[in-house]
Amino acid sequence: MLLPTTYLRRKFRTLFMSDVPPSSTLARLDRSWDIKKTVRRVQRHRWTAYDLQYLLDFTIACFVFFIVTEPGLLVKLVIAALFALALLIPITSQFFFPFVPIGTWLILFYSCRFIPADWRPSISVSVLPSLETILYGGNLSNVLAAHNSAFLDILAWIPYGLIHFGAPFVCSAIIFLFAAPGTLPVFARSFGYMNLIGVSIQLLFPTSPPWYENMYGLAPATYDIRGSPGGLARVDKILGLDLYTTGFTASPMVFGAFPSLHSGCAVIEVLFMAHVFPRLTPYLLGYILWIWWSTMYLTHHYFIDLIGGAILSATVFYIAARNFLPAVQMDKASRWSYDYIEMGVRPAAKARLTKEFDAEDEEWGISSSVESGNASPTSPTETQLSEWEIETLADDEFKAPVENNTNNKLQIPKYNEKYSEKV
Repeated sequence: MLLPTTYLRRKFRTLFMSDVPPSSTLARLDRSWDIKKTVRRVQRHRWTAYDLQYLLDFTIACFVFFIVTEPGLLVKLVIAALFALALLIPITSQFFFPFVPIGTWLILFYSCRFIPADWRPSISVSVLPSLETILYGGNLSNVLAAHNSAFLDILAWIPYGLIHFGAPFVCSAIIFLFAAPGTLPVFARSFGYMNLIGVSIQLLFPTSPPWYENMYGLAPATYDIRGSPGGLARVDKILGLDLYTTGFTASPMVFGAFPSLHSGCAVIEVLFMAHVFPRLTPYLLGYILWIWWSTMYLTHHYFIDLIGGAILSATVFYIAARNFLPAVQMDKASRWSYDYIEMGVRPAAKARLTKEFDAEDEEWGISSSVESGNASPTSPTETQLSEWEIETLADDEFKAPVENNTNNKLQIPKYNEKYSEKV
């Protein structure tokens, strides 16, 4: 009888690695523990404007380090040292480099409770309700929350209190398995910077949520006011547990209604999942509407907050898709099936672009060979690609040159003599 691990390994290979190209290294993970290897990567790295993101992350981390009083100095030093070590060791750095923006967002959110009130701007109580009335004719949150029931409470709790917290991990796993190599780091950075920008806006423009209007009206707010679980308090009573009441009451960001990061997270997750599975787009859009309704029904956000979060996520995704996101090849079953990577164009559009290239044979010197990935333009511009680091600190050992047609946003693979493969 086969051991469970052996059975699972064979099952995994059958499901995801049945069509792996014999010599492909695109999906290979770095298993090295040699810190010198990371040092050599940094020395060889060609610094660009995109690397300013690390300066921003480091600046915020320093601010948080000095502003946070709990935990103490020794614990903070240990955490910082362990994270730095994780960035230095190759086998862990390939995961922790994309995690840097997420970690920066999380520690900034946690540090909000330690920022002195006299450092922070005054809280806006009337702006969001006024805009809500002007744009939509009334407070949509109060309209949806006017009639509640145990069934509606649970229906709202599922996306807001459960799926919201688990979805990033589920999406990451799915993207890692089925998307093109290099997609997961782009998702991680996009998710992290979207939330980081959102928290920064909430700090600079603090606004009160609907539950505050229901409890205090339009009375001026201070940072001494504690948070409220809103409609989630009813969920705690139904379940007989204290899942949200204590947590939301002690929230470090009480006045962070705009933009809604529940909306932002849902939208950016849906955009990436729709990129990987276009046919699921209608169902994914249904999830956005579900969580939008739940946030207003539970009196945590105005509708304008949801729109603000959606616009923020769409902007971040557009920048990522235009500059860094590998295209999904629909004939590939999993990430291990890829033997080359395209940037910025879907395979569906590739056929149309191929026809355009065929009409320009004299200039490019290629025709239908673009489909096979063996052609090269006469005036190439080489770009370095990496599975884990795109336009950032990357592992040069696994990089492979590709040809870049900047006019049509199509990456044309070139034969790699070092690995004897197409990448």
